[in-house]
Amino acid sequence: MAYGDAAPSARQPPTVGALLHISVCVCTFKRPVMLQRLLEKLIEQDTNGLFSFSVLVVDNDRSESARAVVENCAAASSLVITYVVEPRQNIALARNKAVENTSGEFLAFIDDDEFPIKRWLVTLYEACLNFQAAGILGPVKPHFDEAPPTWVIKGKFYERPTYPTGLVIDWRKGRTGNVLLRRHVLLEYEQPFRPEFRNGEDQEFFHRAIERGHVFVWCDEAVAYETVPPLRWNRKFLLRRALLRGAMEPQTPGFGVGDVAKSIVAVAVYGIGLPFSLFVGHDKFMWLLVRLCDHMGKLLAVIGINPVQEQYVTE
Repeated sequence: MAYGDAAPSARQPPTVGALLHISVCVCTFKRPVMLQRLLEKLIEQDTNGLFSFSVLVVDNDRSESARAVVENCAAASSLVITYVVEPRQNIALARNKAVENTSGEFLAFIDDDEFPIKRWLVTLYEACLNFQAAGILGPVKPHFDEAPPTWVIKGKFYERPTYPTGLVIDWRKGRTGNVLLRRHVLLEYEQPFRPEFRNGEDQEFFHRAIERGHVFVWCDEAVAYETVPPLRWNRKFLLRRALLRGAMEPQTPGFGVGDVAKSIVAVAVYGIGLPFSLFVGHDKFMWLLVRLCDHMGKLLAVIGINPVQEQYVTE
């Protein structure tokens, strides 16, 4: 058990024979209930005796709203769980803080609103060795504690693409919601995740790493679930998140005039189709509206208008 703000040297995980060590990194912001579920699932992880692991929680809330949850979970478990704070609200800075405060040969990242299957970590680890990859990514599937409205399910707003195990991914599929990375890949950069990106900083990292020749592979068996609470069924939440997502697109590698032209056309087409979609079903209406906001956010960002001021859309 370990928690608190000890010096980095005090946070080194225990050496267990010749076993490699995995540092599981969780960046969190004002989600104590979801964070507790995640930590409880991490405590239960199988290792098959192949590695040791510890957990580092980086609280991106300067008021330290996650401290009590982490301390309680650490006190109830023999697993090393460490707590640090990144007071500057920025997800890239929080992820960089995680890299700075861990020492495992591998780093796993999982979001605070997710929770993994029991063999999540060992599945990622075995896949990384089998494919001799720089990192392994797994699927994130939606989990509803309560039955959502029909339009949320039919619109597939929380279903993400999945791929066959063994697929070498391109940078656009890169993310840190469910991933295992070899530490040396991250240490090649002074700042693996660039803080000027409010969103999409993980894709930008994968872009740079892949350009350097690193290979990242998909493992469809390493499943994590994203908790989708009723708050996220809110139409305002979906639209604000789409605006933020779109506003970050101009920062991605390769963005250019062609992308702007596509968004102009998309806004016109979706705008025309929106009234007619009301007669088809509310799921289709919201599907079009979300995509309209995606493209509107992109166009507004191009002309210097920031449609969403917050770093995170949490409500």
